[in-house]
Amino acid sequence: MYAIIQTGGKQYRVAEGDTLRVEKLQAEAGQQIRFTEVRLPTVAGASVFAEVQEQGRGEKIVVFKMKRRKGYRVKNGHRQPFTEVRITGIEAGA
Repeated sequence: MYAIIQTGGKQYRVAEGDTLRVEKLQAEAGQQIRFTEVRLPTVAGASVFAEVQEQGRGEKIVVFKMKRRKGYRVKNGHRQPFTEVRITGIEAGA
């Protein structure tokens, strides 16, 4: 059985035992969390349970801006924080 959940403005297709990286959540490693925004199956009270594996930061992305012939050059970097979770259960509701 699988479900589609929404978190951090994105949707993910998950099944029990899956590991995925989502936008940063306020949770410690080892903590159980519950996703209540379940898009499929569309059953009232459906929820997905997960365990937080780790908090981390992704690979560095280089942002470079330049305007030709004007001497304007800006180089910045960014590392997006993430939370890695492992899906432990899918509950279809009452």
